[in-house]
Amino acid sequence: MTSTVGALGAATAVLKPFTAKLVQPYPDHSVIDIHPDNLLSAVRTLVDENWGYLTAIVGLDRPAPQAPEGQPQEEGAVEVQYVFASGAAVITLRLMLPYSKAVVPTISGLLPPAMLYEWELEEMLGVEVIGLRMTGHLILADDWPEGVYPLRKSFTGFNGTPQGGA
Repeated sequence: MTSTVGALGAATAVLKPFTAKLVQPYPDHSVIDIHPDNLLSAVRTLVDENWGYLTAIVGLDRPAPQAPEGQPQEEGAVEVQYVFASGAAVITLRLMLPYSKAVVPTISGLLPPAMLYEWELEEMLGVEVIGLRMTGHLILADDWPEGVYPLRKSFTGFNGTPQGGA
């Protein structure tokens, strides 16, 4: 356990300049909220410190709750998690991207295996990954409609008008 605690402590210390909020849901796992503008710097720091490896990039749709009648509707967001592990220690870099600005830079220049995760994030949730060199579809059919994202909760299928954008 000491090595896990030490590894987490080392990672959280080097990521402190980029940390907006730190949560530790488990003794061996820290979740660090960061601003999207700090993503490349935070990942570069982990790479430079030779801290662990990228295990996943996860996207979650977070639509806003329905506003009461007469109240303005809030904008939903896409939560993006960059999950790194070093032994049993796990660090998650978490970003919240409003639908209207669901944009992140690619980290594939620092970690080439990230490319497939980023391509999926773009295709399935509509997050624009700036600098991603992949085009076309990874999972969806080549004739899939533009702007329709099947992992957004607003997607209802094709039994009517598909809803995929915001």
